[in-house]
Amino acid sequence: MSRTLPPGWYPDPNAPQLERWWDGTTWTDHERAPEGPGPPRPAGGASGRAKAVALTTSGIVLVAAIVSGAYALARGDGDDVVADTAPTVSSPAPSSAEPSAPAPSVVVDELDGISLPLPSGWVPSKYVTRDNVVMTTEEGYDCPGGAGGSRGRCPHGRVYVRTVPLTDAQSPAALARKDIPQAADSSYADRSYGGVESHRVVRSEPVSVGGRAGYLVRWRARTAEGPGGYVQSLALGRGADGGSPDAVVVRFAFDAGPDGPPLADMDRITKGIRSVKDAS
Repeated sequence: MSRTLPPGWYPDPNAPQLERWWDGTTWTDHERAPEGPGPPRPAGGASGRAKAVALTTSGIVLVAAIVSGAYALARGDGDDVVADTAPTVSSPAPSSAEPSAPAPSVVVDELDGISLPLPSGWVPSKYVTRDNVVMTTEEGYDCPGGAGGSRGRCPHGRVYVRTVPLTDAQSPAALARKDIPQAADSSYADRSYGGVESHRVVRSEPVSVGGRAGYLVRWRARTAEGPGGYVQSLALGRGADGGSPDAVVVRFAFDAGPDGPPLADMDRITKGIRSVKDAS
């Protein structure tokens, strides 16, 4: 403590919330609450420099007390360290309860230049087979009509895409009407289902899909084996910019019965088709 301080009440270095009497040479045993009774202050009071020194000294004492207290809290009563440094601010880590990124919701068919929405319960085809199967339902069953299941697994639903030359004499309606019998045979005419025995037209109408004028024809096909199903041929003409000279034909085959996919999925896929150029 500087000896330039005149006698007076100053913040106690050991208890800053109290005042202790400084006799000009040393600290006495007299202490009080601030502004409490005690020996009178010297006439004229402390000089400005003395007050500044006193305030600075008390500030240092206060900081030292805070640091000492913080260290004691950090160490705790035992040997375990409770805290070594002040906490840092960082972005919270993602909670495990937060939903993960959604799986891809479209299937892109670069070969035919279109993308198709992928409904829940559907998966992209692992292998490209005849007529370019682009997606199937995830669940399947032992194909009917095969001895001991030798015909393998059949999905409840599948979607094919193919391109066909489009001439000025053709229209999407003509292409769809020509394609629907072939689509039915391709889906149900092999030994697994025993062939298509009959059909009825469920829908036959023009559509506009992904900026293209098109036409769809939908049949309810009845087969010799199994539940039969719904078959649809969707023919899409050229886009508004002329696009490819070929038409795109999308074939749908949905098994009928309670295990088959809902027909609403057929409508969702149809309405959600886009050209790869537009999707990008």
